Amino acid sequence: MNKTLVTGGAGFIGSHLCEKLLDGGNEVWCLDNFITGSRKNIEHLLNNPQFHLIEWDVIKPLEQIPNLDYIYHLASPASPVQYQKYPIETLLVNSVGIYNMLELSRKTGAKFLYTSTSEIYGNPREHPQRETYWGNVNSIGIRSCYDEGKRFGEAMVMAYVRKFDLDGRIARVFNTYGPKMEKNDGRVVSNFIVQALTKQPLTVYGDGSQTRSFCYVDDTVDGLIKLMNEEKARGEIFNIGNPEEHSIIEFANLIKKLTASSSKIVFNNLPEDDPTRRQPDITRAKQILGWRPKITLEEGLLKTIEYFQQII
Repeated sequence: MNKTLVTGGAGFIGSHLCEKLLDGGNEVWCLDNFITGSRKNIEHLLNNPQFHLIEWDVIKPLEQIPNLDYIYHLASPASPVQYQKYPIETLLVNSVGIYNMLELSRKTGAKFLYTSTSEIYGNPREHPQRETYWGNVNSIGIRSCYDEGKRFGEAMVMAYVRKFDLDGRIARVFNTYGPKMEKNDGRVVSNFIVQALTKQPLTVYGDGSQTRSFCYVDDTVDGLIKLMNEEKARGEIFNIGNPEEHSIIEFANLIKKLTASSSKIVFNNLPEDDPTRRQPDITRAKQILGWRPKITLEEGLLKTIEYFQQII
């Protein structure tokens, strides 16, 4: 039985990953300090003898952990609302935190996966974004704690790969949505669904022409597991996201349709450094990992809407 550590395991993607790993026969240690993760995401797993919760801040070295086979480092605030509320914590978890996890990986021989982000591309001058693109990021802007934190985390992984021959890989995760999203996390999917269900105006920033690509959480988790298990991915970086691109105004109208909402659409000023286009090139993931998203946007949104109907 594989022994697997998931940092940020009580978060949105992390909790889905813990479930999938348990279903796959892993013994799972979920590490979270709950500044943005939620106990309700993992409550149903606590009675599983193969699931272990460690309430811990990853910026402190982890002790009393058995030898591990896999480490998934997901810990980090991940939405603009979260990382702008916790900018220093975001920088620390993607620097000191990843250092501690890489040291643990080096000492235990565990395979290591770091979840980076499409935000390392910034406001891209290349479209769609390939893994070879270096990005266009404002290093001192209000989003820099996340963008630059993740860029530093990538550099740390590659330093350990090169210096210690560590078995590490990097996932650049694009917009992911689904059940267990926080309703107040400021992401466009949760914002629009909550606004539509509560008959509030749908808030579009800018003119709505900016684009995003939305990947359902089950597909994202499947991509992370395939990336961890693929030997050819050692020391490599992969985009994990859905290449289907949608404008925000198009997306707002789709949410209105799927919720049968009478909410109006209103327009506000575009936030600082908000990227105008976001679309992953997933050629490498398809060719090397044999991965591509399977769940359509409407199918995934209907499941997500059903979830939000239960919690608001």
